[in-house]
Amino acid sequence: MKTQIQGIAMHYEVSGQGPWLMLSHSLGAHMGMWAPQLRALEAHFTVLRYDTRGHGQTEASPGPYTLDQLADDAWALLRHVGAERAHWVGLSLGGMIGQTLAIRHPACLHKVVIADSTGKAAPNAAQMWGERATIARTQGMAALAQPTLSRWFTPAFAEANPALMKEIGEMISNTPAEGYAGCCAAVSHIDTLQGLAGLKHPGLVIVGAQDMATPPAMSETIHKHWPGSALLQIEDAAHLANIQQPEVFTQAVLDFLQRP
Repeated sequence: MKTQIQGIAMHYEVSGQGPWLMLSHSLGAHMGMWAPQLRALEAHFTVLRYDTRGHGQTEASPGPYTLDQLADDAWALLRHVGAERAHWVGLSLGGMIGQTLAIRHPACLHKVVIADSTGKAAPNAAQMWGERATIARTQGMAALAQPTLSRWFTPAFAEANPALMKEIGEMISNTPAEGYAGCCAAVSHIDTLQGLAGLKHPGLVIVGAQDMATPPAMSETIHKHWPGSALLQIEDAAHLANIQQPEVFTQAVLDFLQRP
């Protein structure tokens, strides 16, 4: 389905039955990233998946974007579907959006899962993300596919799953360059740690033990700044822990969201 959200055509899907649960994907991906979790989550929740601004089938407005803008997109979509309050599961960029949404619009979220993400940009973030945005705009997203896959998965997992790597590589390559670049700008300015200290939401912070893109120390920092949050490290998983270790990831999310 598509609807107009904050001046863009946004693609989203609703499935399942139960309390609302919103899923937010990583940079360079789309809602299909959550396929390993979807069936299990639909059995307990009304699942709202969406393509972030400039990703998948959602319109790519001219960049740069900000995390406040991306969080407001999510908030407006929740209002559109009639969800007064929802759980949140976000990975990488989706985790940054979730943190920002919880800080800006706390009443719209209940429990929040932040996976393989960060709350503070690295000192070289502006340069690094600026270079990736330039590659996307000048060389196309295909030039970023293989380097991204090498950060998202361990070498052994990638070697053992060539068909999956091809599928995810195509997802990266098909991401609109302007949308990717616009979100690179947003990611480069992440700084939520002070805001996390005031959150009242129950939180679960998940990270792959072998995540090179957002190493475990970054998740530990989120956890330390977020009162009442829990931290889970998933062994033998890199950045896309939900795909590399889907059973462990899904069960951890279900256990957390269904806990009284």
